Amino acid sequence: MIKSIGEIRDPIHGYIFMTPVEKELIDSQPVQRLRRIKQLSGAFLTYPGAEHSRFSHSLGVMHLAGLLGNHFEKMSYIGEDDVQKIRIAGLLHDIGHGPFSHMYEEILGKYRNMTHEDVTQWLIKNSELKEILTEHGYSTQDLSKLAVGKLEKPDKSFLNKIIASQFNADTMDYLIRDSHFAGVEYGKIDVHRLINSIDVFDNTLAMNIDALYALEAFVIARYEMFKAVYFHRTVRAAEIMIVRAMDYANDQLELTSFQKPQDYLKLDDSTVLSRLLSLKPLRTKKIRISQELAQLYSNRKLLKCVHTTIIHHRNDFYTNLMSRNEIRNQIIEEIGETSGVDPNYILIDVPTVPSVPYYPLLGKPSEIPVFQSLPDGSKERRTLSEYSPIIDALIGYMDIIRIYTTPKFRNKVRNGAAEIFGKQPFSTKITM
Repeated sequence: MIKSIGEIRDPIHGYIFMTPVEKELIDSQPVQRLRRIKQLSGAFLTYPGAEHSRFSHSLGVMHLAGLLGNHFEKMSYIGEDDVQKIRIAGLLHDIGHGPFSHMYEEILGKYRNMTHEDVTQWLIKNSELKEILTEHGYSTQDLSKLAVGKLEKPDKSFLNKIIASQFNADTMDYLIRDSHFAGVEYGKIDVHRLINSIDVFDNTLAMNIDALYALEAFVIARYEMFKAVYFHRTVRAAEIMIVRAMDYANDQLELTSFQKPQDYLKLDDSTVLSRLLSLKPLRTKKIRISQELAQLYSNRKLLKCVHTTIIHHRNDFYTNLMSRNEIRNQIIEEIGETSGVDPNYILIDVPTVPSVPYYPLLGKPSEIPVFQSLPDGSKERRTLSEYSPIIDALIGYMDIIRIYTTPKFRNKVRNGAAEIFGKQPFSTKITM
């Protein structure tokens, strides 16, 4: 068991203990910067308590990754050094997030073809984190990969699953933490039951079927949190406002032109919002709109949803069609022409997600490996869907189309959207 030198009081997990290398990493600029990035971007404008940061979440992931590491150490799968590496990976897994968390990622992908995971690896290998880790004898190459669940070690590939899998430390922490600070009950799960019921099969993680109820609750919690919090229509209104504001001002503010770690580390929520509000609005139309959206966001004058359609059956042709910017832009142009409203003030939001969101590369929640102990002492591996009809019922597909505009154009755009999309039946409407 690794020894700690101090502790941090956390409202979710109680005392989180830290080792010497963890303390140095926590005190570094890349990790401290996470204090200035909200975990849930603009969700606090709908759920006032959701002001928690990526920093506290990262500490929580480090803690839970450590509990999983301790569990596997007791089972003799790994040693003390591996436990420490897992904890470091949990602590650093989010350092690549930009201002407004996942909202910035849309801009980062558009202009740099990068994800926050790419930036995480880059920072670990090129910032002061490299010196700290090297001084303590750790490979920045290995830890940069483990932090994003891509460590290339065939004999221990299951370690990646602790950071990135269907029931990883990241998801377990954010469900509990986000639920707590948003003031909702949906994300409460039995973390300790889940952790103590995990085993390793064929270099991947599997859950003891005896903990089926805890695993079902975990998947249902994801379903409820995504519906009620993460894709709440007012939460999305705030988020798409800040995305467009950053997009339109990207060149002016050089939000994605960073070349050195120090340039990237200057980007956080308050700094970027302040710069957006300070734009000189007379330069171009897009700059004026960027500043206007930032001002509305700052004063919680959010966009209004004027049209919602939900499709519960997956259609790959439709999904691919709506994911293309040119198609969405064409729809916006048509709504603008029909309603007589500048298309720059019309936004279409198509967060195409499974009803129980998951990372495509990790498989569906119904495919979560589980195992059953047999009378002869052996263990048989199955999938969650074989034991849980509840999970199969939840694993549907949900395409959400929402049209937003500013309050002053609400009626015009609603009528324009209705004409373009056709009058929608009551069954397609949803209030969150």
